[in-house]
Amino acid sequence: MKKLFLFVLCTPFLLASTCENDDNQIVCTQDFVYGLNVVVLDATTGNPLVEGVTVEATDDGYHENLHLIPGLEYSFAGAGERTGTYIITITKEGYQTYTSSPIVVTANVCHVIPQSLTVDLHSN
Repeated sequence: MKKLFLFVLCTPFLLASTCENDDNQIVCTQDFVYGLNVVVLDATTGNPLVEGVTVEATDDGYHENLHLIPGLEYSFAGAGERTGTYIITITKEGYQTYTSSPIVVTANVCHVIPQSLTVDLHSN
């Protein structure tokens, strides 16, 4: 009986402490955010490389081919709304394969925090 009395007595305080303060609300957008954005350039000319380029991201057992996104000029994007520690591998015929060091993608309460990488590919 004492426990029930304490529960009833404390319930208003518990409910009051779980209410959200409208001033502290976080408003998230509906945007889909890519965690990785990679630009590939020719090391000699500095021109962007797009045709025939493969950009792969791996994170332990996860594997994704990044793709060009309309509106992100010359940028390969992937790891949409996915945190992780990624290794990027870039291949193109006639060029040396590039492998990155680990790239860590974290997130805030709403979305991933994008990581950008610009790579100069060297021809064979």
